[in-house]
Amino acid sequence: MKTEQLIEQERIYLLHTIDRPPFVLEKGNGMRLFDQEGNRYLDFVSGISVNAFGYGNFEIIEIIKQQAAKLIHCSNLFYSLPQVELAKLLVENSFADKVFLCNSGTEAIEAAIKFTRRWGDTQGRRNSQPRYGIVTMTGSFHGRTYGALSATGQSKFQKGFGPLLPGFTTVEFNNLEAVEKAINENICAILVEPLQAEGGVNAADREFLLGLRQICDQRDLLLLFDEIQFGLSRSGSLFAYQHFGVEPDIMTLAKPLGGGLPIGAVLMRQKIAQNLAPGDHGTTFGGGPLVCAVATKVVQKLMAPELLAQVRQNGEYLHMRLNQLKARHSQIREVRGLGLIAGIVTDYPAKRVVGEFRKRGVLVCTAGKEVIRMLPPLIVQKEHIDEAVDIFDEILTQGVTDEGN
Repeated sequence: MKTEQLIEQERIYLLHTIDRPPFVLEKGNGMRLFDQEGNRYLDFVSGISVNAFGYGNFEIIEIIKQQAAKLIHCSNLFYSLPQVELAKLLVENSFADKVFLCNSGTEAIEAAIKFTRRWGDTQGRRNSQPRYGIVTMTGSFHGRTYGALSATGQSKFQKGFGPLLPGFTTVEFNNLEAVEKAINENICAILVEPLQAEGGVNAADREFLLGLRQICDQRDLLLLFDEIQFGLSRSGSLFAYQHFGVEPDIMTLAKPLGGGLPIGAVLMRQKIAQNLAPGDHGTTFGGGPLVCAVATKVVQKLMAPELLAQVRQNGEYLHMRLNQLKARHSQIREVRGLGLIAGIVTDYPAKRVVGEFRKRGVLVCTAGKEVIRMLPPLIVQKEHIDEAVDIFDEILTQGVTDEGN
């Protein structure tokens, strides 16, 4: 089917929930994507942080083939080896005692909210005081389902979908005093992203996260980290909390975990897990043997010391190159982020800059109306960074005219 025909068929049959550029991606290899017309693109989106190892990774493809030939699905009514192997790997390399596996980031947040409120209910019954409230942050993004949407600190995602789930109090990100003022006898937890990717690529201050940990310890609250987009080695540590040196009580993971297949995970301490019994939560597809076999290989690869060192080095190089560009071009107002995620604020609408990149064969995305977001696969090399930044230099030199998409 030709590109124009496929786009027209999409318009007729699919619900329009996102604006797409006018080309059809057909295949990928390494850091490159190719459309139906044979045009190639340097990928600095990585499926919104999903494709950590780029495209066509031989090891991941082989695991998919091998496991698909054995068992794709068997229901969570029964034991399966890949599920246990993945849970063991995650627990043994994190703060957690238990793992719940689901299908996506937003499902992981929904589960984390339920588990948190069950813990709060148990604590509240001991003290004759209900505890269900969760403090969240302005600029946050936790997903599109109702609990996740209610926890999100951006009204633009919530408009027209009310009433939302009650019990969430949103305070200013990186403002410890605001958090302290929001805590009352009904609050049971604080939910925060160590780095707000969708919210503009804003990193938490380490002192802020340390302060949250201290508040939770002093007030007997749970600390929840959403590491769905920024976790799993993008910071240069396997988990972002390790980069900041602050341990949560619950952590959500998703995006890169399944190597391109859908999976989410909630990691938690035993004090939370012990309040949950069979029947309190569940999933039909979550933690299936195919995706768990792949995720186990993905985590093993992500925790390799040589990969983590490479991410740290190339992350520093990406931010150095972007800051050099900022020094030369007054149109760049700010460079944000850390590790292999960068947010660049320019004088131009971000959507238009994305269009200019695309015309020159580089795929980047936005993080709001004014922030251009770069989050390449973790296999990115310095020559790829140079290519993307040099093209950005060209765009800023020539000026932005494309309306983009």
